[in-house]
Parts: sequence; C-alpha cells; structure tokens
Amino acid sequence: MIPRARATGRAFGYRLFYRLPVPLRRRLVRMAVPKYIVGAVTLVRDAEATGAGRILLLRQPPGHSWSLPAGLLQRGEPPVVGAARELHEESGIRLSPDRLRPAVPNAVVHAKGWVDVVFEVTVPASRTALKVDGAEVLEAAWHPLDELPRLSRATANLLAYYGIGPRAGEAPPPAPPSA
Repeated sequence: MIPRARATGRAFGYRLFYRLPVPLRRRLVRMAVPKYIVGAVTLVRDAEATGAGRILLLRQPPGHSWSLPAGLLQRGEPPVVGAARELHEESGIRLSPDRLRPAVPNAVVHAKGWVDVVFEVTVPASRTALKVDGAEVLEAAWHPLDELPRLSRATANLLAYYGIGPRAGEAPPPAPPSA
C-alpha cells in the first residue's frame, strides 16, 4: 500500500508542478537540481614538435604554476565558441571554432561541481604569435611533453585524462555521485 500511496503523491505533485507558469517551474528546477559550472579548455599542440611533442601552457597570477588556456562559458555560449574565445583572450591565438576538435573524453566532470569541455587543436608554433595581457596571463609558452614545468593541480589532473603529465597513467578521480 505504501508504494501506491507514494505513486499517487508523486502523480499529484507532478500535476501541480505542470500547472505552474513555465518561468516558475524553471526557477524551481534550478533551485532543486545540482548545478555545475562549465568551462571550456583547449589543449594546443605544436604541429612542428618532434619527439614527445609540445603543448601550450600559460602562467597566470600568482605565477607559481602553469595551466591550459581555459575559462568559464558565458550564458548560452556553445563550448567550442567559448574555447576559441578563451584561447584568443589568454594567448593571442585567434582560431575559428570549427578548427577545434573535441578531445576524447570531451567533457570531464569534476567532483567539486564543475565540468570542463575540452577541445584540441594543432598549430605550428614557429608561425603562431603568442600575446598575453600581463594581468590575467603573465606568460604563454610551448613546453615539451616530457619536460613539463610545475602544473596547477587542476591542470595536472585534467591532463591525466589524456595521458599527459605527472599524473598520466593514474586512475582518474571518481565521478561525483548521482543526485
């Protein structure tokens, strides 16, 4: 009898919910559902590199470690557009979003409540001018994959998903529990 009572209560709740105005329903859902912050990340490889290869890294304030070009998406912004925008803002590299290809995995869900949507691109380093603003980004430079500088914890964890860096080969952190 209890399962039937629960089912009847849920049915009543859904009927009531769907009678509410759409804006109010959306607001209620946003309050009740777990939220994630979504960022776009670009893994930029040097097309001319030999050996293990090279990637573009950024040194941002306070300047103790290096990270990938990345940033938060603007409301309604497609991830690939956000990745191209952040790449240009942080490194000076202007590419059309259609040049970026989804990395595998394309989205990495972090236990702390954010999602990184990751894209890859290959460019010739010798013909790619790097330009930083000196405020948000202190330095942009190409680094050999087998001689990476000190990486931020988030960057080291993210690169591990792609077999790169000091955490390569380690099991990725477990996905967050479902709500």
